[in-house]
Amino acid sequence: MVLRKLLVPGLAAAMLAFAPATPALAQQDTMDLYNGPAAGSQDWSEPLVVHCEDGREVRYNTTQPRLRVFLPEPDKADGAAIVMLPGGGLRQLSIGIDMHDTIAMLNEEGVAVIVLEYRTLQLSPEQVAKATAPRPPSSAPVEFPKMEIRNANANPSPNDPAMNEVLRLAVADGQAALRLVRSKAGEWHIDPDRVGMFGTSAGGGVAFGTMMAGADGAMPDFIVSNFGPALQDIAVPQDAPPLFLITEAWHGPVTDGLLALFRMWNDQRKPAELHIYDVPNFTMTPDLWGGRLIDWMYERGLIEGRISAVQDGYDKEPS
Repeated sequence: MVLRKLLVPGLAAAMLAFAPATPALAQQDTMDLYNGPAAGSQDWSEPLVVHCEDGREVRYNTTQPRLRVFLPEPDKADGAAIVMLPGGGLRQLSIGIDMHDTIAMLNEEGVAVIVLEYRTLQLSPEQVAKATAPRPPSSAPVEFPKMEIRNANANPSPNDPAMNEVLRLAVADGQAALRLVRSKAGEWHIDPDRVGMFGTSAGGGVAFGTMMAGADGAMPDFIVSNFGPALQDIAVPQDAPPLFLITEAWHGPVTDGLLALFRMWNDQRKPAELHIYDVPNFTMTPDLWGGRLIDWMYERGLIEGRISAVQDGYDKEPS
């Protein structure tokens, strides 16, 4: 576990001033996840709404899931791939600058990234208007109430039938996405045995739900969770994938849920790494955790193209 303090503003600004520019993203393709209407949502009637502001795209009422494909340059392609699951509380899908930076970082290391727009709760026009209305700036950091965590389940609405149904459909989308990505292994230069999931917020819950479904051909080879806890009871699978867990110190049930997941994996001697940052909620960026994630992927053999500087250091005899 790693606990790290927020950089003082002056030092943070200096580091950003000397940071290299983020490589431009090159989206190769967008495709529907299913041939024809997605089973279970074919009768949903609320229209898709896409709200764009300050470099962030928020999608409401996703009924027909699709994939956005970001492949690395052919000479950099390593074979590793990630199905990326945006957050949004299962009510929306939020795709912002941090996600674009993460995709660019992974592409630079030869990792293919496929963003899954999974199904979300149906919202009325009035609910969407309320969600997209300008909000006054808040001077206080976001705080979350405590809740009892059992079996690593951090679902704030465990008895809500509509939310449980949309989680079930989102998990089905996660399974279908893993199968489709693996089916494209030859075309996209992907190793089907190195296909993981990266979930942010509720996207983490979809990733863990996909793991728990345990369907043939639809098991993630690893899971990265960016403040995304499980939204259902978890039991450690026999073939449990390695976990890389990131969260803030005061993110309430999210932090507690990820702590519980780490302990479960650790108790069973399954590979897991947990990073808890002492920063205000929703302020983590890839600049904070990205370097360690890349090194972890090299150390676990999830990226094979070269040995990272950290791993290279492990292999040397002490002087």
